[in-house]
Amino acid sequence: MFPRNSSTSSSSNMRYFRAVLLGTAVLLLIFIAGCGYRFSPGGEYIDKKIKTVFIDNFTNKTSEPNVENSIRNAFIDQFIIGGRFTLVDRQERADAIFKGTVTSIVTSPLTYQRTGLASGERLSVVMELVFEEQDSHKLIWNDKSFTATQDYTFTDLNTRDTNRTNALTKLANDSGEKAYRLMMSGF
Repeated sequence: MFPRNSSTSSSSNMRYFRAVLLGTAVLLLIFIAGCGYRFSPGGEYIDKKIKTVFIDNFTNKTSEPNVENSIRNAFIDQFIIGGRFTLVDRQERADAIFKGTVTSIVTSPLTYQRTGLASGERLSVVMELVFEEQDSHKLIWNDKSFTATQDYTFTDLNTRDTNRTNALTKLANDSGEKAYRLMMSGF
């Protein structure tokens, strides 16, 4: 056997290490630049000719007064924040229509006091949401049983109504955001 030259071996190992490191860095850069990953959906699957949207009045099939207005306003806010569409004030001027129906609201006890009275409740809302082209009525997105929940607590009956109203407002805002993201993602 011949003795190895340690300086030649060390030098070739260093070149090999640098080549592997450079190759890995280049592959990582290509992957990051070319993967197309986005943090927020932009509605790419929605036809580009859809530019204007009218958000129709929501229908309320529950006994909860004015809940449809709170939820509709939350959806209007989300469409404005999303920025993909321009909202219009009349259906005739829109390329697409977004409409919804609040089909049920259920309040159920969540936590109890020692006395047996509720001290927290869960508010559950089910909606039917439809986003369709104005002229053809072709569905862009819909969810026939979109469900949202919000929990809230209270110390007495005086704070119950206030906290329930606040929970309903939060539920409406969260629902608007969630549905908008699902719609823009194509889910």
